[in-house]
Amino acid sequence: MDSVPFVKMSGAGNDFVVIDNRSGNRALTRQQIEHLCDRHNGIGADGLLAVEPAGSAEADFRMRYYNADGGEAEMCGNGARCFARFVQGMPRAKADRVRFLTPAGLISGEYLGADVRVNLTAPTETKLQQRTDFGWGEIDYHFMNTGVPHVVIYVADAEKVEIVPQGRAIRRSAIFPRGTNVNFAQVVDDRNLIVRTYERGVEDETLACGTGVTAAALLTHLVKGVALPLHVKVRGGDVLTVGGVGEGESFREVTLAGPAVEVFSGEIRI
Repeated sequence: MDSVPFVKMSGAGNDFVVIDNRSGNRALTRQQIEHLCDRHNGIGADGLLAVEPAGSAEADFRMRYYNADGGEAEMCGNGARCFARFVQGMPRAKADRVRFLTPAGLISGEYLGADVRVNLTAPTETKLQQRTDFGWGEIDYHFMNTGVPHVVIYVADAEKVEIVPQGRAIRRSAIFPRGTNVNFAQVVDDRNLIVRTYERGVEDETLACGTGVTAAALLTHLVKGVALPLHVKVRGGDVLTVGGVGEGESFREVTLAGPAVEVFSGEIRI
Protein backbone atom coordinates (compact mmCIF):
# COMPACT_ATOMS: atom_id res chain seq x y z
CA MET A 1 0.00 0.00 0.00
CA ASP A 2 1.45 3.35 -1.08
CA SER A 3 1.78 6.41 1.21
CA VAL A 4 0.95 9.77 -0.39
CA PRO A 5 2.07 13.11 1.13
CA PHE A 6 -0.59 15.81 0.72
CA VAL A 7 -1.65 19.29 1.75
CA LYS A 8 -5.30 20.17 2.38
CA MET A 9 -6.09 23.71 1.18
CA SER A 10 -9.14 25.96 1.20
CA GLY A 11 -10.06 28.78 -1.16
CA ALA A 12 -13.04 30.59 0.38
CA GLY A 13 -14.38 27.24 1.63
CA ASN A 14 -13.79 25.43 -1.66
CA ASP A 15 -11.40 22.74 -0.40
CA PHE A 16 -8.77 20.68 -2.17
CA VAL A 17 -6.27 17.89 -1.66
CA VAL A 18 -2.98 19.01 -3.23
CA ILE A 19 -0.32 16.54 -4.38
CA ASP A 20 3.22 17.46 -5.46
CA ASN A 21 3.90 15.42 -8.61
CA ARG A 22 6.79 17.42 -10.06
CA SER A 23 8.74 14.15 -10.27
CA GLY A 24 6.08 12.79 -12.62
CA ASN A 25 6.04 9.37 -10.94
CA ARG A 26 2.68 9.67 -9.15
CA ALA A 27 -0.19 8.26 -11.23
CA LEU A 28 -3.43 8.19 -9.26
CA THR A 29 -6.42 6.26 -10.56
CA ARG A 30 -9.92 7.72 -10.68
CA GLN A 31 -10.90 5.45 -7.79
CA GLN A 32 -7.93 6.61 -5.68
CA ILE A 33 -8.75 10.27 -6.29
CA GLU A 34 -12.38 9.67 -5.36
CA HIS A 35 -11.20 7.93 -2.16
CA LEU A 36 -8.88 10.80 -1.21
CA CYS A 37 -11.73 13.31 -1.66
CA ASP A 38 -14.23 11.19 0.29
CA ARG A 39 -15.28 13.09 3.43
CA HIS A 40 -15.94 9.93 5.45
CA ASN A 41 -13.18 7.51 4.45
CA GLY A 42 -10.53 9.80 2.99
CA ILE A 43 -9.16 13.32 3.53
CA GLY A 44 -12.29 15.06 2.25
CA ALA A 45 -12.33 17.69 -0.50
CA ASP A 46 -14.24 19.15 -3.44
CA GLY A 47 -11.39 18.10 -5.71
CA LEU A 48 -7.71 17.20 -6.08
CA LEU A 49 -4.91 19.36 -7.51
CA ALA A 50 -1.66 17.90 -8.83
CA VAL A 51 1.49 19.98 -9.39
CA GLU A 52 3.37 18.79 -12.48
CA PRO A 53 6.33 20.09 -14.52
CA ALA A 54 5.30 22.74 -17.02
CA GLY A 55 7.01 21.14 -19.99
CA SER A 56 7.04 24.62 -21.55
CA ALA A 57 9.12 27.76 -21.22
CA GLU A 58 6.00 29.94 -21.01
CA ALA A 59 4.98 28.55 -17.60
CA ASP A 60 6.50 27.55 -14.26
CA PHE A 61 4.24 24.54 -13.56
CA ARG A 62 1.30 22.57 -14.91
CA MET A 63 -1.92 22.23 -12.89
CA ARG A 64 -4.07 19.11 -13.16
CA TYR A 65 -7.49 19.32 -11.51
CA TYR A 66 -9.83 16.43 -10.67
CA ASN A 67 -13.35 16.70 -9.28
CA ALA A 68 -14.35 14.73 -6.20
CA ASP A 69 -15.72 11.96 -8.43
CA GLY A 70 -12.23 11.42 -9.85
CA GLY A 71 -12.98 12.91 -13.25
CA GLU A 72 -10.52 15.46 -14.66
CA ALA A 73 -11.84 18.97 -15.38
CA GLU A 74 -10.41 21.74 -17.52
CA MET A 75 -10.19 24.41 -14.84
CA CYS A 76 -11.11 25.45 -11.29
CA GLY A 77 -10.88 29.10 -10.23
CA ASN A 78 -10.48 28.61 -6.49
CA GLY A 79 -8.32 25.58 -7.20
CA ALA A 80 -6.05 27.79 -9.29
CA ARG A 81 -5.73 30.24 -6.39
CA CYS A 82 -4.91 27.39 -3.97
CA PHE A 83 -2.47 25.93 -6.49
CA ALA A 84 -0.69 29.29 -6.71
CA ARG A 85 -0.44 29.48 -2.92
CA PHE A 86 0.85 25.89 -2.70
CA VAL A 87 3.74 26.46 -5.13
CA GLN A 88 4.72 29.81 -3.56
CA GLY A 89 8.39 29.58 -2.63
CA MET A 90 9.13 26.59 -4.90
CA PRO A 91 11.92 26.86 -7.47
CA ARG A 92 10.63 28.56 -10.66
CA ALA A 93 7.87 30.47 -8.80
CA LYS A 94 8.66 34.18 -8.43
CA ALA A 95 8.34 35.96 -5.09
CA ASP A 96 5.24 37.87 -6.20
CA ARG A 97 3.73 35.76 -8.98
CA VAL A 98 3.58 32.39 -10.75
CA ARG A 99 2.42 31.10 -14.15
CA PHE A 100 0.97 27.65 -14.79
CA LEU A 101 -0.65 25.72 -17.60
CA THR A 102 -4.14 24.19 -17.46
CA PRO A 103 -6.29 22.54 -20.17
CA ALA A 104 -8.18 25.86 -20.24
CA GLY A 105 -5.01 27.84 -21.01
CA LEU A 106 -2.18 29.71 -19.28
CA ILE A 107 -3.04 31.09 -15.81
CA SER A 108 -1.03 33.62 -13.82
CA GLY A 109 -1.25 34.06 -10.07
CA GLU A 110 -0.29 37.10 -7.98
CA TYR A 111 0.32 37.11 -4.21
CA LEU A 112 -1.51 39.89 -2.35
CA GLY A 113 -0.81 39.21 1.31
CA ALA A 114 -3.46 36.75 2.54
CA ASP A 115 -5.19 36.82 -0.85
CA VAL A 116 -4.25 35.32 -4.18
CA ARG A 117 -5.41 36.86 -7.45
CA VAL A 118 -5.42 34.83 -10.64
CA ASN A 119 -5.78 36.05 -14.21
CA LEU A 120 -8.25 33.74 -15.93
CA THR A 121 -8.64 32.94 -19.61
CA ALA A 122 -11.30 34.84 -21.54
CA PRO A 123 -14.80 33.33 -21.25
CA THR A 124 -16.44 31.63 -24.22
CA GLU A 125 -19.84 30.31 -25.36
CA THR A 126 -21.77 33.21 -23.82
CA LYS A 127 -25.55 32.87 -24.22
CA LEU A 128 -27.87 35.50 -22.76
CA GLN A 129 -31.59 35.51 -22.05
CA GLN A 130 -32.29 31.83 -22.60
CA ARG A 131 -35.62 30.44 -21.43
CA THR A 132 -36.80 26.88 -20.77
CA ASP A 133 -38.63 24.60 -18.34
CA PHE A 134 -36.32 22.40 -16.28
CA GLY A 135 -39.24 20.82 -14.45
CA TRP A 136 -40.81 23.56 -12.31
CA GLY A 137 -42.03 26.05 -14.92
CA GLU A 138 -40.25 28.22 -17.46
CA ILE A 139 -37.33 30.27 -16.14
CA ASP A 140 -34.73 32.61 -17.64
CA TYR A 141 -31.09 31.59 -17.51
CA HIS A 142 -27.75 32.68 -18.93
CA PHE A 143 -24.71 30.61 -19.88
CA MET A 144 -20.95 31.21 -19.96
CA ASN A 145 -17.87 29.00 -20.10
CA THR A 146 -15.19 30.42 -17.78
CA GLY A 147 -12.89 27.42 -18.21
CA VAL A 148 -15.78 25.11 -17.35
CA PRO A 149 -19.49 25.53 -18.27
CA HIS A 150 -21.78 27.57 -16.01
CA VAL A 151 -25.48 28.38 -15.96
CA VAL A 152 -26.45 31.52 -14.02
CA ILE A 153 -29.99 32.13 -12.78
CA TYR A 154 -30.96 35.35 -11.00
CA VAL A 155 -33.08 34.97 -7.87
CA ALA A 156 -34.62 37.43 -5.39
CA ASP A 157 -33.32 35.54 -2.34
CA ALA A 158 -30.45 33.06 -2.65
CA GLU A 159 -31.24 31.61 0.77
CA LYS A 160 -34.60 30.29 -0.43
CA VAL A 161 -33.29 28.37 -3.44
CA GLU A 162 -33.78 24.59 -3.47
CA ILE A 163 -30.28 24.34 -4.80
CA VAL A 164 -29.66 20.58 -4.85
CA PRO A 165 -32.82 19.37 -6.64
CA GLN A 166 -32.93 22.35 -8.99
CA GLY A 167 -29.18 22.39 -9.61
CA ARG A 168 -29.15 18.66 -10.29
CA ALA A 169 -32.06 18.90 -12.75
CA ILE A 170 -30.34 21.67 -14.72
CA ARG A 171 -26.90 20.02 -14.57
CA ARG A 172 -28.34 16.83 -16.12
CA SER A 173 -30.58 18.55 -18.67
CA ALA A 174 -30.21 17.35 -22.28
CA ILE A 175 -29.55 21.01 -23.17
CA PHE A 176 -26.06 20.54 -21.70
CA PRO A 177 -24.60 17.29 -23.10
CA ARG A 178 -21.31 17.84 -21.20
CA GLY A 179 -23.17 18.73 -18.02
CA THR A 180 -22.89 22.14 -16.40
CA ASN A 181 -22.35 23.87 -13.09
CA VAL A 182 -25.37 25.85 -11.87
CA ASN A 183 -25.21 29.21 -10.06
CA PHE A 184 -28.05 31.04 -8.35
CA ALA A 185 -27.17 34.74 -8.08
CA GLN A 186 -28.77 37.46 -5.98
CA VAL A 187 -27.91 41.06 -6.89
CA VAL A 188 -27.51 42.93 -3.59
CA ASP A 189 -26.53 46.29 -5.10
CA ASP A 190 -24.33 47.65 -7.90
CA ARG A 191 -21.14 46.39 -6.20
CA ASN A 192 -22.18 43.14 -4.51
CA LEU A 193 -23.63 39.72 -5.35
CA ILE A 194 -24.49 36.60 -3.40
CA VAL A 195 -23.89 33.35 -5.30
CA ARG A 196 -24.66 29.73 -4.45
CA THR A 197 -23.31 26.99 -6.72
CA TYR A 198 -24.21 23.39 -7.52
CA GLU A 199 -21.01 21.83 -8.89
CA ARG A 200 -20.79 19.20 -11.58
CA GLY A 201 -18.47 16.39 -10.46
CA VAL A 202 -19.10 17.12 -6.79
CA GLU A 203 -22.86 16.69 -7.41
CA ASP A 204 -23.78 18.93 -4.51
CA GLU A 205 -23.60 22.53 -3.37
CA THR A 206 -20.08 23.68 -2.54
CA LEU A 207 -19.08 26.51 -0.20
CA ALA A 208 -17.59 28.41 -3.15
CA CYS A 209 -16.85 28.04 -6.85
CA GLY A 210 -14.34 30.42 -8.39
CA THR A 211 -15.28 29.92 -12.04
CA GLY A 212 -18.96 30.11 -11.06
CA VAL A 213 -18.48 33.36 -9.18
CA THR A 214 -16.59 34.69 -12.21
CA ALA A 215 -19.36 33.68 -14.62
CA ALA A 216 -22.01 35.25 -12.36
CA ALA A 217 -20.10 38.54 -12.08
CA LEU A 218 -19.33 38.83 -15.79
CA LEU A 219 -22.90 37.95 -16.77
CA THR A 220 -24.22 40.48 -14.25
CA HIS A 221 -22.10 43.12 -16.00
CA LEU A 222 -23.70 42.14 -19.31
CA VAL A 223 -27.28 41.53 -18.19
CA LYS A 224 -27.68 44.13 -15.42
CA GLY A 225 -25.26 46.75 -16.72
CA VAL A 226 -23.25 47.01 -13.47
CA ALA A 227 -19.58 47.90 -13.51
CA LEU A 228 -16.70 45.60 -12.66
CA PRO A 229 -15.11 44.75 -10.28
CA LEU A 230 -17.87 43.03 -8.33
CA HIS A 231 -17.64 41.55 -4.82
CA VAL A 232 -19.29 38.16 -4.49
CA LYS A 233 -20.23 36.56 -1.17
CA VAL A 234 -20.16 32.77 -1.32
CA ARG A 235 -21.83 30.09 0.78
CA GLY A 236 -18.78 29.70 3.02
CA GLY A 237 -19.06 33.37 4.05
CA ASP A 238 -15.97 34.72 2.29
CA VAL A 239 -16.02 37.41 -0.39
CA LEU A 240 -14.32 36.96 -3.76
CA THR A 241 -13.62 39.85 -6.13
CA VAL A 242 -14.04 39.53 -9.89
CA GLY A 243 -12.54 42.07 -12.27
CA GLY A 244 -12.31 42.36 -16.02
CA VAL A 245 -12.64 44.63 -19.02
CA GLY A 246 -15.80 44.15 -21.05
CA GLU A 247 -15.84 44.63 -24.82
CA GLY A 248 -19.37 43.90 -26.01
CA GLU A 249 -20.06 40.32 -24.93
CA SER A 250 -16.32 39.58 -24.74
CA PHE A 251 -13.93 40.13 -21.84
CA ARG A 252 -10.20 40.49 -21.31
CA GLU A 253 -8.01 40.80 -18.20
CA VAL A 254 -10.44 38.69 -16.17
CA THR A 255 -9.30 38.30 -12.54
CA LEU A 256 -10.47 36.41 -9.45
CA ALA A 257 -9.13 37.35 -6.01
CA GLY A 258 -9.70 36.05 -2.50
CA PRO A 259 -8.26 33.98 0.37
CA ALA A 260 -6.31 30.75 -0.19
CA VAL A 261 -4.89 28.99 2.87
CA GLU A 262 -3.33 25.72 3.96
CA VAL A 263 -5.60 23.83 6.37
CA PHE A 264 -3.35 20.90 7.30
CA SER A 265 -0.87 18.46 5.80
CA GLY A 266 0.02 14.81 6.24
CA GLU A 267 0.36 11.43 4.55
CA ILE A 268 -2.34 8.94 3.68
CA ARG A 269 -2.17 5.30 2.57
CA ILE A 270 -4.00 4.40 -0.62
